[in-house]
Amino acid sequence: MPESLLKGSSAIVTGGAGFIGSHLVDGLLTAGVEQLHVVDDLSLGRRENLQAAIAAGVRFEQLDCCEIDALRDALAGDAFDYCFNLAVIPLPASLVDPRANVDRNVAMTTAVCELGREGRFRRLIQYSSSEVYGTARTVPMAEDHPLVPHTPYAAAKAATDLVAMSYATTFGLEVVTVRPFNTYGERQNDRAYAGIIPAVIRNVRAGKPVQIYGDGEQTRDMTYVGDTVAGTIKAAARDSALSKTINLGSGQEASVNEMVRLLLDAIGHQDHPVEHVEERPGDVRRLLADITLARTELDYEPSVSLRDGLLRTVAWYAEQHASF
Repeated sequence: MPESLLKGSSAIVTGGAGFIGSHLVDGLLTAGVEQLHVVDDLSLGRRENLQAAIAAGVRFEQLDCCEIDALRDALAGDAFDYCFNLAVIPLPASLVDPRANVDRNVAMTTAVCELGREGRFRRLIQYSSSEVYGTARTVPMAEDHPLVPHTPYAAAKAATDLVAMSYATTFGLEVVTVRPFNTYGERQNDRAYAGIIPAVIRNVRAGKPVQIYGDGEQTRDMTYVGDTVAGTIKAAARDSALSKTINLGSGQEASVNEMVRLLLDAIGHQDHPVEHVEERPGDVRRLLADITLARTELDYEPSVSLRDGLLRTVAWYAEQHASF
């Protein structure tokens, strides 16, 4: 398998204590990455997400990726094969403080790219977001779909993709951009800025009605975190992916109403009250990934259905919290 090329390599993961980042760290260890350094400011990530990885020898440094001098110091002069850039300020924060969201997201990616320009790593795997597309104009949405970001966060993510590719064009940095759609699964943040799945679980546990923004007929391409990680690792290992942007999704769409029904069924609270509240500003109406390029370039194939992924997710949260 091409991803076996990572065996014995070294990597940095920014944002590696977060939801997707910590799963990626586990996946890289399984792929045989020998030297692994994680940096995260723990604003959303949790050190406990890395408990097993740290026990296995992964180095962790708590720092703000906007601070390039701190990044340089943390890496202590080492040179790495790969950098997986998942450091991000999330979408809901851009609805509260849009300027800071844009400034910090762009600053983090630029700092990471500067390290690459300085030779601190060879290949950047840049994490994009399906939010850069805005609402689908054509479906499924291929990588050449127009970028029509609805929120400052989405605009910032589009900007960071361009920053990364500019370093490839101008300075010869090896860059692969992966564009995940709506990733979910175990460890997803259930505190501030929680996504819909942990938010539903949290409200059920608290005995509060589940809230759905708007009519709930907006659709998402829900992708289990294990599939997102598998695609990311394949993208890192393949030279043919260089300077390309590749969607990582399930190729299936589900409405928010349908997701909530499936989730309440998985929890065993089918009759839990649901209420519709005011639409969220900038909410995307429809997302559905075209994953043809991922299939042809990466031999990528999502393997976990939405129903099975939700069952796994609910089981993990139940274990963390004893019961619902």
